[in-house]
Amino acid sequence: MSGVLSRILESKRGEVEQMRSREIATVSRATCDVVSALRKTGAMALIAEVKFKSPSAGPLSRAMDAGARALAYARAGASMVSVLCDQPFFDGSYDDVAKARAALDDAGLAVPVLAKEFVIDDVQLARAREVGADAALVIARILPGEELAKIVSACLSRGLEPFVEIVDEDELARALDVGARVIGVNARDLDTLAMDADRTARVLDRIPKECVAVHLSGLRAPEDVAKAASSRADAALMGEILMRQDDPFDILKRMLARTAKSPKM
Repeated sequence: MSGVLSRILESKRGEVEQMRSREIATVSRATCDVVSALRKTGAMALIAEVKFKSPSAGPLSRAMDAGARALAYARAGASMVSVLCDQPFFDGSYDDVAKARAALDDAGLAVPVLAKEFVIDDVQLARAREVGADAALVIARILPGEELAKIVSACLSRGLEPFVEIVDEDELARALDVGARVIGVNARDLDTLAMDADRTARVLDRIPKECVAVHLSGLRAPEDVAKAASSRADAALMGEILMRQDDPFDILKRMLARTAKSPKM
């Protein structure tokens, strides 16, 4: 690995050491059913992301905090809320996950929350569970060999759904080998930040029907959503286009209007 991803992981290793020095509470809250939330009859589910900055997009809207934005997403119809946990590169935090979960719970909305982090150690999963996450992002590329299986197993032992991110067929095979039920294909290469729509469509099409297939990155307009909905994808994640809006409610509603699946899907 090189480029942006290498710098993120170098930073993450230092964070993990710091996290090990603090006590993390054990929580009893039951997690939401992520698989059911992302399987919608006749439509592709949308996952809306809270991300205040990214290496590719730069600074994004801060008109709403993570809690208010999660609530706006859920009320517009998002099936899941993704919250960035990384601070140096994405201006995120585990506290943002907690704010999102609290806002949804206070409103009586059982919408699952994904802790979107570069997970390399179980302590990050313990922290995600502590702040109310229902699922944790597990990036196959950064977990070589048996590390992927260890992290997936650790997720399950903590009651978190492992949301396994892949980019190609080799990583798909690894995800299936560890029993992943939710598999996301990232259209963006994490090293170069380049997009590859053709690769994404090809890999999505090879995800078995018993798994939830998720399209990650690159959806910027209603037409992009409609195209993704015509593919194998059960769900798609949207971030930057929503985060450029001070109030994302209306644009998310327009995107959701294009999520209908054709009868053959």
